[in-house]
Amino acid sequence: MSILAERVDVVIGVDTHTDTHSAALLSNAGAVLAETTVVADDVGAAGLLAWADQHGSAGDRREWIIDGARSHGVGLARVLLAAGEVVREAARRPGTARRRAGKSDELDAIAAARTALTAAQVATPRSDGDREALRVLHVCRRHYTDTRTATVNLLKSLILTADDDLRGQLRRLNTTKQVRHLIRDTTEPAGDALTHIRRQQLHALAHQIAALDRTLADNLKQMRSLIKALCPALLDQPGIGPVSAAIALTAWSHHGRLRHEAAFAALAGVNPIPASSGRNQRHRLNRGGDRNLNAALHTIAVNRSRHDPTTRAYIARRTAEGRTPNEITRCLKRYLARQLFRIMQATP
Repeated sequence: MSILAERVDVVIGVDTHTDTHSAALLSNAGAVLAETTVVADDVGAAGLLAWADQHGSAGDRREWIIDGARSHGVGLARVLLAAGEVVREAARRPGTARRRAGKSDELDAIAAARTALTAAQVATPRSDGDREALRVLHVCRRHYTDTRTATVNLLKSLILTADDDLRGQLRRLNTTKQVRHLIRDTTEPAGDALTHIRRQQLHALAHQIAALDRTLADNLKQMRSLIKALCPALLDQPGIGPVSAAIALTAWSHHGRLRHEAAFAALAGVNPIPASSGRNQRHRLNRGGDRNLNAALHTIAVNRSRHDPTTRAYIARRTAEGRTPNEITRCLKRYLARQLFRIMQATP
């Protein structure tokens, strides 16, 4: 595969910030042709387009390399895409390279463009639309889940030190029944200020947990609806629920982001890494990659190992061959990465 420098005439590197964007226009040989800084709004984006036209030649093949295309540079990326420009996400540079070259907005813009010029493949930023909506739902779900867990822990700690009467009522109930009991109990407690305040706070925490449960249920419903619109085949697979499917879809993102299923496995951190030396031929576990995606594949593998007959037969065969449970799980996760990638690639 050819590098970017062989496919373009010029590149524009952009270092984005909250208030300003710094840009540098470079030739495909890496020479700096022009630099500028604009305000980070639609007027600045339009001015940046005009500046690129002014300093380039008609018919130039050009691409924009934006550092932070889905954060501070999202507005600029949207303007450029609407104008028909080719927008790429700047790759992260090693810390040693950044320290050696110095640090400024202008230098960062130049470095982003030069790094992209020598790359065979430069990432395309995530687009808006249903997949971005799915990512937002998943990020918010994690926040709601963490908040609910913390609230339940606080509720349990207050119950543990409550008065004997309330502890007796809640002792043998699970969390759901404890929350329902506290919501229904609207009687004013008799006793000192401590008892009154504890009951009052327990009542408030129970309402908060119930509200979070409703929010999570609505979140899951929206997530399932989006997945059915984007890639319904994922939900037809054993062991895959809406949350795992959402993680896989947002990691895969769109056609062209990943070259092949091995790249998706590397992204998920399930590709075996060679660790051989001499007569010892072995592979080690990959500790890198997207750990959320890795955890989703692990959840699917565990679910299938319990309920899917085909997976259970595979585990039995591998166990008979002398494989350990951890080795079998790693094999399952690698297989799942291949299967999910092919399903998502087959979607229009």
